[in-house]
Amino acid sequence: MDSSNFTANLEFSFEKQDHFTTFAKKLSQMGEIIIKTPAQIGGIRKSSQLAAQTLDYITPIVKAGVTTEYLDHKIEEFIRDHGAIPATKGYNGYPASSCISLNEIVCHGIPSSKVILKEGDILNIDVTTILDGYYGDTSRMYAVGEVSPEAVKLIETTRHCLDLGIKQVRPGNPLGNIGFVISRYARSQGFSVVYQFCGHGVGIDFHEEPQVDHTARRNSGPLMKAGMIFTIEPMINQGRPSAVVDRKDGWTARTSDLKLSAQFEHTILVTPTGYEVLSDSRGEYPVT
Repeated sequence: MDSSNFTANLEFSFEKQDHFTTFAKKLSQMGEIIIKTPAQIGGIRKSSQLAAQTLDYITPIVKAGVTTEYLDHKIEEFIRDHGAIPATKGYNGYPASSCISLNEIVCHGIPSSKVILKEGDILNIDVTTILDGYYGDTSRMYAVGEVSPEAVKLIETTRHCLDLGIKQVRPGNPLGNIGFVISRYARSQGFSVVYQFCGHGVGIDFHEEPQVDHTARRNSGPLMKAGMIFTIEPMINQGRPSAVVDRKDGWTARTSDLKLSAQFEHTILVTPTGYEVLSDSRGEYPVT
């Protein structure tokens, strides 16, 4: 990947008002793609499993009447009880141990005592753990009670987009093919793909190269190599593909038309013959 194009894309993706976010600046300063050693892979696998187990743990607690702040407190408690640290807390000033994004919030929703879950809500909970110095990153959608048919279709489509992207992971395949299949399927279902946020390398640091776009040209980007670890985290919108970052808190990204958004995320290892979903705690993805 050409570094100048990478920086330009990131600056465009995270531009906010008249300046760039700290997150964009950090991403634009990243170096080359890190090929992880077996020892590093083992550490990242453990951290990714813990992140996924955190989402398993919080599942029965997600219900009407609960605040997102309470969910965040339980998430932090679980992570710390297992000898890890929530990576988001204090990251560039972010105040919480998770991102909890309801309904029209695309990502980076800040947990709050004022946000109370109600019947019909959909939400994404995004957790990143640091265990023994290694990062694991994953997110999942939750539905509160009975939700609308449109919300169900959006969630199912988003999950299938993630699965299609994962199936593209193998050595020698251009990275852009992940975004190509995700975008093609999402649009075939009448939805749009958020282009302002992307997946990323992870494991040694919170955000590393490569940038994993969820809408891309076929056969574009660098070739995948065994030992790469990155996230795939498609954000699919019911309406327009654009998001607007809240001017007050500097984090919360909402759909520009306030229609629903959904996201799923896994941390993926490129194996010599395919992939391993490091954040799969439920045995849903066989190692290839």
